[in-house]
Parts: sequence; structure tokens; C-alpha cells
Amino acid sequence: MRKSSSILLSTLLVTSGLYLAPMNPAHTAEAAPNHVVHPSEKAFDQKVIARVSAERMYEDVYYLSETIGPRVTGTEGEQRAANFIKERLLSYGYEVTTQEFSIPDKMTGHLQTSNQNEVMVSIPAGSADTPEEGITSELYDAGLGRTTDFTQEAAGKIALISRGEITFKEKVDNAVAAGAIGVLIYNNVDSPGPLNPSIGGNASIPVGGISKASGDALLQDIASQNKTVTLKVKRITNAKSQNIIATRTPQKGKEHDIVHVSAHFDSVPFAPGASDNASGTAVALELARVLKSYPIEKELRFVFVGAEEIGLVGSAYYVSQLSQNEVERSIANFNMDMVGTSWDNATAIYMNTLDGKANIVTETALATAERIGTPSELVLYQRGASDHVSFHDAGIPAVNFIRREPGTANLEPYYHTPLDKIEYISAERLKEAGDLVGASVYHLVGK
Repeated sequence: MRKSSSILLSTLLVTSGLYLAPMNPAHTAEAAPNHVVHPSEKAFDQKVIARVSAERMYEDVYYLSETIGPRVTGTEGEQRAANFIKERLLSYGYEVTTQEFSIPDKMTGHLQTSNQNEVMVSIPAGSADTPEEGITSELYDAGLGRTTDFTQEAAGKIALISRGEITFKEKVDNAVAAGAIGVLIYNNVDSPGPLNPSIGGNASIPVGGISKASGDALLQDIASQNKTVTLKVKRITNAKSQNIIATRTPQKGKEHDIVHVSAHFDSVPFAPGASDNASGTAVALELARVLKSYPIEKELRFVFVGAEEIGLVGSAYYVSQLSQNEVERSIANFNMDMVGTSWDNATAIYMNTLDGKANIVTETALATAERIGTPSELVLYQRGASDHVSFHDAGIPAVNFIRREPGTANLEPYYHTPLDKIEYISAERLKEAGDLVGASVYHLVGK
């Protein structure tokens, strides 16, 4: 990404489900009391732990986040990740299926100054699109976008408007009435990413949201000097995403209980998505390798889902395709999201359940943590907003394993930004997640 000393690049902060559910006070989960760990149980755990490779998981995070890069739903990046996952699972000997599903139309945008500097921009639903070459125009400083902030000079220009006082829709409507050919709305408070305005319907001109820093820089360096910007907005229609499912069934019998291990592999725009969620994907891939040949007495499914970042679409589709019989046989879902961050404050592994209550997954994990001596505290927490929600809603006991800061439950500061890169991934924490979830899963499915 190019930048000058004055144009500040902002990052697109797409609202994810991770911030939608209400947060209840966390509590540290405690292992089952008075349980005597038998040596054979530890030996059973070691069959998994001894084979989980931190190096292999780190390499997979690197490939997904740095080689492929952003894996936005419905894009080539997401498709490349799906192909990578499928090929790896086939090499392990799994029965692999691909579920393709439609996703809602989406808007993408690109904003560039006449100085060839790029400014990251969020395009809201309802924005009009532009010709392929975009629209190039001078900027008109429209203040807060009130009717009185526009003059005849706005006609034929892109209106640069500050957030505040009136609604986004009113700002856009006033710009249209003044003859503006586009609108850029910038935030009125500092934020790590561009504003994502909700314009309440369809606009007749293209609309974008940018950060306060970018808005201030455009006012100073572009609008004041009568320079131009080029705004491109494209509507992506008939887009598809996909889930990749790897299945192992016991050699004898049928109608076995099912344990699902899941992780999403898509990311938000501009973010390489190393932690969110190449980390969970890499751990799930490694567990698929480790557990590919051990004898099992329950059906094991590794479910890699797309389209999580636009509203858990992939996992919802996966669960919707389960038969009633499969749902009834499903006893657990281990979902991993952001398990490898190196952020110092994320010292706890949160076990998020939608109702805040313990279930077979949390209880199994706690018992495993006691046996293997998991370094991080495990916190049972009421939280939705990741793919465990889809399983829970179908009546399947589900837990989202995710690293957070104890007490505050804060996520890492790199979340949903271009800084979500491999340099902020901890191989040791990937290993810790692999050991904990892998041994827990094997405890449920193994012989």
C-alpha cells in the first residue's frame, strides 16, 4: 500500500458477530473436583500431544495470511484458501465434500487521490456503483452535510462530509439535491478503521465511508488544493462461498455419535487474517492430520466454513444441511477462532457458549486441561457471534475457543485491521490450542 506523509491510510473495520452478542461477567471455569488422573489417561492424551506440531501450524498460518492474504467472502482469496484446505485434507485420506452456497450481493470500493495515494474506504449497502473506470472529481467540503452546507459549487463534485448532527441518509439526500456525484463521509472520532455508514436504503450516487484521519488529510491536501480523487464502487452479484468438510467414520457399526471440529477461513477486507482466523484453521488442519488414522468409535467431522465474517453464513448453511438424524447424533462442536494471537494481554482461553452454561465440550476441555497442565486459564463465558452459534441453535452442544484478555474479555488490538499479520502469531499458543482441543476431541471419539 502506498501512502504519503499527509494521506493517512485507514483500515476497513467490518462489523463481525464477535461484537454483536451481549457480554456477561466472565468467570474462571474450574476443573471437576476430586478427579484422580489415571496414568493411562495421560498416555492417551500423549498420543495426540506428541504429534501436534507448532511449526506446521505456524507455516499454515503464514501461507493463509501472507501468501494468500485477505480472504474476503466470495473473492478469489477465499476460494484459494478453500482449495488449499481441500487438497490438504484429501492428502490425509479423508472423505472430503464441498458445500457451495450463495451469498448476498456485496459492494466493494477503491479510493485514490490524484497523487496516486490510496485511501481505504468502506462501501455501505445501498450505495450506487460507478462505471468500471470510476468517477474522478474535485472534492467539495460539505461540513456536516446539512442543506445550508451546500452551495452551487457542490454540483458535479464528490461531497466530503463529516459525521454528526444529522443522519447519514439525510447527508446523502442533501448531497444528491445539491448535484453532487458522490459522497465520502468521514468519522468525527478517531477509530482504527473507516466509518461504515448505514444510509437506510438505496442511493442514486456512490457513497463511501472513511476514517477521521483520512477525512482530515483529504480536506488539507486535496480539497484545499483543488486536486481530485477517483472513487470506484463495484457490486458483486451471484457470488458464492463454500464449506469444506472432512469426515471419518468408525470401521464397525453405523449411526455413531458425531463430533464436529470447526473453524472459519474467510477474513475481512484488507486484513490478512492471521489470527482471525488462519489460526483456528491451521489448528483444525493439524488435528485432522494427527487424528487421521487413530481408531475411533464416534464419527469425526472437520468443518471449515466460509462466509463467517458476513454473519455466520457458512456454518448456518452447514447445519441447515444436516438431517434430523445427524443433528440428533451430534454430541459436540469444538469451534476455534483467534486461538494463536501473541498479544500479551490475551492470557486466557475463553470458552464461549451462547447461554453461558457448561456443556460436554467445556467439561471435557476442563478435564483435559487438568490432565495435561494447560498453561492458560480457561474461562467459561456467555458469548455468541462465532460459528458455535449455528450449532447451538440446532441443539448441538457447542463452544467457541478464543483468546481474550481476562476480566475485560478484550480481543487483540490487531483485530480486523491490516495488522492482523503473521508477526503477531504465537507458535506456542497455537500448540497450546492444538493440545487442548486435540486431546479433548480424542477423549470423546477415540477408543
